[in-house]
Amino acid sequence: MHRPVRPVRHARPVLLVVAHGSRDPRHAATVHALVRRVRAQRPDVRVETGFLDFNVPSVQGVLESLATEGVRDVVALPLLLTRAFHAKADIPAVLADAPARLRIRQAEVLGPSPLLLSALERRLYEAGLTPADKSSAGVVLASAGSSDPEAIAVIAEIAREWRHTGWCAVRPAFASASLPRTEDAVRALRAAGCERVAVAPYVLAPGFLPDRIARGAAGADVLADVLGPAPEVARLLLERYDAARRQLPALVAVGA
Repeated sequence: MHRPVRPVRHARPVLLVVAHGSRDPRHAATVHALVRRVRAQRPDVRVETGFLDFNVPSVQGVLESLATEGVRDVVALPLLLTRAFHAKADIPAVLADAPARLRIRQAEVLGPSPLLLSALERRLYEAGLTPADKSSAGVVLASAGSSDPEAIAVIAEIAREWRHTGWCAVRPAFASASLPRTEDAVRALRAAGCERVAVAPYVLAPGFLPDRIARGAAGADVLADVLGPAPEVARLLLERYDAARRQLPALVAVGA
């Protein structure tokens, strides 16, 4: 006797946060702290973490484990602020090698977003600035840098947009691949007449390049912390997840 086909309510897609990885242990610790905040905001969503390099578990290992468990739908979210090489090449290549039973949707990278500007300002205020300082303070938007012109253009546009929120000036800077460096942008803001100069690292976790940003900020008055597990970043991860999961194929009714 055959039972009638009936609709089955599946769990929400698994959110797989795809981090770059680093030899610096602070990197993984910060990623895990951010993921914990995401889980706390949305306990109905299963959140896993995979690393492209240096750290475990690997993205491929997590995907294989999920397939073994019987998971079907996954949203892979690049823990990246710009759409550069990792988002365009590395991550799609890893996802293409995933077990065939998985239906995977790659979410958009985190930036640009107004939530990231809010997180940057949160970090600046935590470091000692106040909203009253905005009109007299210049800010260096210090990114890791990229050889991808699209990513560089995005950082420059973010700096222009942020300037319009009331800061004396905002200058982009890069720790690698592009110019100017953080220290050059600090000097330029001094020369422009800003009373105080602050450096806002546009990076998610500590590591080699964020340390280079910090060294370049030696002449600034304020150095903010990395974005890390800021609540705005956690909220943004979930926004990207929700947008991607809506584009997964519709689940079908099953029966025995």
